[in-house]
Parts: sequence; C-alpha cells; structure tokens
Amino acid sequence: MELKETINEKRIPNKAFGNNGLSVLTPISESEISTILKAAQEEKKKVSVMGRGTKQGYGGGMEEYDYLLSLAKYKGIVEHTVGDMTVTVKPGTTISELQNYLHEHNQMVAIDPDWPGDSTVGGVIAANESGPKRLTYGSARDLVIGLRIVYPDGSVIRTGGKVVKNVAGYDMNKLFIGSMGTLGVISEITLKLRPAPKYESLVILSAAEDQLEKLRAFAVQLQDSMLEPGSLELLNPTLSYNLLNKHEYTLLISFEDVESSVQYQENWVENHKPAGTKTTRLSVQESKDFWAQFTANAPNCLHELCDSDEVEGILKIGSKNLDVFEIIEESHSIQEKYDMKVESHGGAGHGISHILLKGSETSMKLAIPYIRNIAEQKSGHATIKYLPLTLRTELNVWGSPPSYFFLFKGIKEKVDPHNTLNYKRFIGGI
Repeated sequence: MELKETINEKRIPNKAFGNNGLSVLTPISESEISTILKAAQEEKKKVSVMGRGTKQGYGGGMEEYDYLLSLAKYKGIVEHTVGDMTVTVKPGTTISELQNYLHEHNQMVAIDPDWPGDSTVGGVIAANESGPKRLTYGSARDLVIGLRIVYPDGSVIRTGGKVVKNVAGYDMNKLFIGSMGTLGVISEITLKLRPAPKYESLVILSAAEDQLEKLRAFAVQLQDSMLEPGSLELLNPTLSYNLLNKHEYTLLISFEDVESSVQYQENWVENHKPAGTKTTRLSVQESKDFWAQFTANAPNCLHELCDSDEVEGILKIGSKNLDVFEIIEESHSIQEKYDMKVESHGGAGHGISHILLKGSETSMKLAIPYIRNIAEQKSGHATIKYLPLTLRTELNVWGSPPSYFFLFKGIKEKVDPHNTLNYKRFIGGI
C-alpha cells in the first residue's frame, strides 16, 4: 500500500491547539501503520499521532506536521481471557467501549480518566493518565502488561506479554507509557483487569474554607486506619460548588467492596468526622452519576472553544500526597488576584492535582508560572495538560527538564533519529 492511498484531505477541525497535519491518515490495521511510518521516515516527513483528539492541546509547540496519523478507526477487542483477567485491545478503542464490553463479564479496567466516552485506550496509555481512583488502582502505567509498538522505521516489536506474572527481562512497557507517542505508535495494548465491585458508594465530607486543616488531619487519620478508600479527592470550593452546590472544601471518599464492608466504612467516616464538618452519602447509582459528571467537567479538545476573550487551561501537578492540601488552597486563593476562575482537585493519597483555569490570556500568563513555582517549592512539578497553542508556545509546557533528561534524549535519538514521530511533543522539545 502506498502512502498516498491512505490520505484523507480533511483536517482536524480544532486548529487552535496545534499538533495537526496537512493531511490526515486513518489506518485500520497494524500493517497500514507500519507502511505509513516507513514511508514517512524515508521521505523525511513529520507525523503527529492522535487517537480521537481529546489530548490535542497536551504538549507540543508545532501547529502542523506533514501528516496526522489518526487511530480513531483502529479499534476493537483483540483478545479477552476471562479466567486470567486480561484483555488485549486496539488503541482507538475508547475507555467506555472497553468498560461496557467488560461489564458483561463482571470485570473492569481500573482507570478513570476524564471523558471516558471520548478518550481512547492508546491515548490514555501514551499520556499515562489516571483519575481520583489512582489511590487504589494506580495510573495507566500500573495496568499495562504488554504492548505492540510500531517503530518510526515501520518495524514492529512486542514488549511485556499477555499474562500478569510476566517478570522476565526489562520492563520495556514503561519506556513507552507516558512518552506521548514520541518513540513509537502503540498498535496493541494488553491490560490486567479487576473484578467489577459488588457494591460502591461515595461519602462527601465538607468543611468551611477556614477549616481546611480539619480535612487534612482527617485524611491522615483515615489513611492510618484499616479502611481502604477507592479515592480521597480534595475539591476546592469553586469546583465543589459547581458539582455539588457546596461552596466549601470537600473530600470525595469512595468505597468499593461487598455491601456490608462498604457500609462499615461509611459508618466509620460518620463516627470519626471532625467537629463542624458535614457528610453526605451517595448511593450506588448516585455515585456513578456523580463520577460521570466529574469526568465531564474538564475542557475537552474535541469541543469548540468558547467565543469569548477567556481561555481555559489545565495544570497537572505531582507532589507529596499531603502537599495537595496546600497546593489546592494556594491555587484557590489566586482567583481574585488574577481575576480568573479556578476549579481544582487533588488526590490526598496519591499526590496528583489538576488545576482548571479560566480567564484572560494575561491572567493565564501570570497564574501558570505562579502555581508552578508553588509546586516546585514543594519539590513537585507542574505540566500544562490543556492550553491553546498560542499560549503553549509562550509558556513552558513541561517545566525545566529533569537531571536525567539526557537519557530521554538519547533514547529518542536512537529510536527515532529523524524525529519522525510527534516531534517537539515531549519534555525538552524531543
């Protein structure tokens, strides 16, 4: 198959985020992906790789590549071994499509990214995404047991395997997970599964703005107990008001287990909550409805931008788990200072925070460095996950390269010497 036969002249409509292509390529097989990459490398063309496009505004400073390789049509279940609790899927499969399929077998893939109906498995793996339930289940990096990768020269390799207990050799999976598609195109993913919970609920613990320390102390007490919450997510008052109509700091404490265990843990929270705080319990269906609302709150690159002078951005911050309280508090306090809206949440058990910003371009240019400085003072780091291209070119998406950046650069030069794949999409412009 020649490269020109796969070209579709339609462009991705959301040009504001960059990472586009002069032509869109839509392969439906691994062999087509291989042919495309081999031809692109020989022609010294640049290729942007994308699933459905929810992360189009994540990383990168290029407006257009020669080709945009869309994997949205390369989807489906390859193999599902129910007894071994593993599934192998193609990268264009959305998280919801996979979860709905597994639900029929009382199983699930333990990941809860934003917009599961739009986010593809390949995109989630390439960006190493996760959600509030990372506390229990980990990130995408913790779920993958095997990959098939198409290198920029068209060759295909397999990393890991298709069984959970696969411990031979180096764990090559982690080289590609979170690398933003700069080393190869993921053509197949094997994931370990979990049984679907028999019962689940959500306890909402709220405290006034001047009582945040009470929630912090309770989070420490809960994690020192025998309880096993699925999430321990702190919301700032702005986000809490948006989702729950409560203008207070709020802890989202989820439980998944048999019904009697969940109810015991709910009662423990009720009996140990700090004085002056309030709890609300959501039932199984109410919990599912809330999480669906929560995952749809962040901006999505598939949606049209608001026709106004305001822009939206998302900062992802990694820190020590209890530093989340200060990061969320500090980010909440800048709303009046920079005349913007800030909706933030962070995992008190895993240390990943997301700061959703909405304001003028001037406000963004001031607020993002300010929040990044707070994170770095606490030995953390901040990455811009969502922002229009014009602002990403002015602000440092990934922050300062880490001390081990030379390793990243060396691997990129070895695997992709012509910078064919997702050039300038990752740390340090690699």
